[in-house]
Amino acid sequence: MSQTDLIPDGTMARPYRPSLGQVLETLGSHVLSAVHVPDAGLPIGEPVVHDPDDQLDDRPAGVLLAVGARPSAPETRDLVRLAGAHDYHAVVIKDRGAELGELIDVAREAGVALLVASARIPWRQLDALLTAAISGPGAATATFSSVGIGDLFALANAIATTIGGATCIEDAEGNVLAYSNVPGQEIDEIRKLGILGRKTPQRPTNRLEYSRVFRADGPVRFPSLGPGHMRRLATAVRAGARLLGFIWVLDGTPPVVPGAMRLLGDAGRIAAAHMLRSRDPGDPWRWQRAETLRLLLDGDVSESVAAARLGLPADSSVAIMAFASARPVPEPGAAEAAVTTVVDLVSLACEAWHHEAVCTTSRSVLYALVPVPEGTPPDRLVRFATGTAASVRKAAGMDLHVGIGPLAARLEQVPESRRLADRVVRVLAETAGGATRVATDEQVRSRIALLDLVDRGDTAAERLLEPVRRMLEYDAAHSSVHAVTLLAYLDAFGEAARTAAELSIHENTLRYRIRRLQELFGVDLADPTERLVIWLQLRLLHMRAEFSSMPTRVPGWNVRSQR
Repeated sequence: MSQTDLIPDGTMARPYRPSLGQVLETLGSHVLSAVHVPDAGLPIGEPVVHDPDDQLDDRPAGVLLAVGARPSAPETRDLVRLAGAHDYHAVVIKDRGAELGELIDVAREAGVALLVASARIPWRQLDALLTAAISGPGAATATFSSVGIGDLFALANAIATTIGGATCIEDAEGNVLAYSNVPGQEIDEIRKLGILGRKTPQRPTNRLEYSRVFRADGPVRFPSLGPGHMRRLATAVRAGARLLGFIWVLDGTPPVVPGAMRLLGDAGRIAAAHMLRSRDPGDPWRWQRAETLRLLLDGDVSESVAAARLGLPADSSVAIMAFASARPVPEPGAAEAAVTTVVDLVSLACEAWHHEAVCTTSRSVLYALVPVPEGTPPDRLVRFATGTAASVRKAAGMDLHVGIGPLAARLEQVPESRRLADRVVRVLAETAGGATRVATDEQVRSRIALLDLVDRGDTAAERLLEPVRRMLEYDAAHSSVHAVTLLAYLDAFGEAARTAAELSIHENTLRYRIRRLQELFGVDLADPTERLVIWLQLRLLHMRAEFSSMPTRVPGWNVRSQR
């Protein structure tokens, strides 16, 4: 009865069926997106998980989940044709990087919608998300599965009633999205503070508790930590690999019902569709394009699917820009919040550059994909990024580092452009301090090459030359600065006056140190190859902050502890 309504004479009404457009908007492109839609108003019925060895039955308006189907296989094209013949309205396949042009043509001929699910979402969860998104508002049962999609306060009350404890729903950052108000259910002081502040209060055990819930395969039970702290049940809410938030249920007096952990697990699966729907993107189309860009940057969507979702040709020439705060924000999670404050400013500037530009945020960095018309001067992107960063500084008081990746001739090249844009931002963070800086990958290519060497592990203790190892060990043990001195000397091409000025010491002092370190550690500065390798290893270690200009013991570097 969950998808039917009773009419006054007691007979059954026609099943509630949302439109395809409503279902896609509810779940968002992170979960499900369309590469071919004959009509967004198509009514959508229940999902059907299809085994390739099973016979396909008639299912009016059904959604066929093509488990195991390979987009390029002839069997998949036959399955899409068969689905159309059996009155299915949509077929769902997994996006595994294959080109979909031929399959789209078959779906067009069969008159069915072709939908693509993220490869990261298990079929079982996709089935649950679709079922929740398709469930109608006229359900007669009082369980949480009958709550209208997107009504988180009603969902919290339904969970609290079903499980028997006051319930709170939070996003991934710990912000309180909704809470129950069922009469007779007690709450503790921590829950009161969370409701009043609309965010979980800071406590020493927060990180450990949230980490445990995040890593668990299902609900977790926590004992009371003392007065004012009730027992708790918690579960993470996910859409595939993406963390959407958490559900917390208090276990007070009376206690939660038997089987509460199983019920909370069910609630977590149902809540995913609610949390996806309850987001407030302002412009759903813009939100879905931003989600698609996020997947494209990570290489988690094929070129053809990304082109369909973004409304761009696959062979579009685009650039990726990475915008990051130039000054570290000390509060946990505050860096991402700071980036969020400039999203609108950067998005507006990018859309003024090109109406098909799209922005998204990931790990406290704002990324922009901007189409680059043919014949655009190479330095125009730098001028645009510099002007955008200046506008942000003036309007929001925030200095930015902007990394511009190489031009991508096709959308499939976007992940590599993003990788290099990230590298540029990292270089700027290490060399530009807190001032606004803009650079392309070409402008800092030598430092990017050094970063690649660092990340490959070329500074591991067992790969260091013996003189370098002995020097670092000696400096750490005696609080001396031989490594700093030698690096500055090599950086200055052996110019004593320049090196002494850099280190704020007398030239004679410098010359003594250079002679001394050659004697102590067997450094042969007359050998050009040894000079090059020693300089490179010291430079990489310095980039990893293994030693600094201060004569102090270096945390984390102890050669003897690694022997």
